Amino acid sequence: MATRDSMDNLMQQVEDTIRYAEEQYKQSSLQEQYNDDGYTNALQQLEQTYQDICKLAHSANPQQREQLHRMRLQIQQLQNSMIIEVH
Repeated sequence: MATRDSMDNLMQQVEDTIRYAEEQYKQSSLQEQYNDDGYTNALQQLEQTYQDICKLAHSANPQQREQLHRMRLQIQQLQNSMIIEVH
């Protein structure tokens, strides 16, 4: 079973990553190609966070796995939006 601290830390990481990626997504729509580094960095952070969620899911109980699954979906949705965005 994943510890409460590890779940809390990951939840904070997910929130921070999503907030940063959304900010980069908004900035990219305003600045177009001028924000390539931040945009790319945000995509990399999303992918790393996704991988971290997958790793923790292996040691999670059913309730935690459900919560991790919802986090994974949020990350994937934002990744898809950012990839589809003509940048």
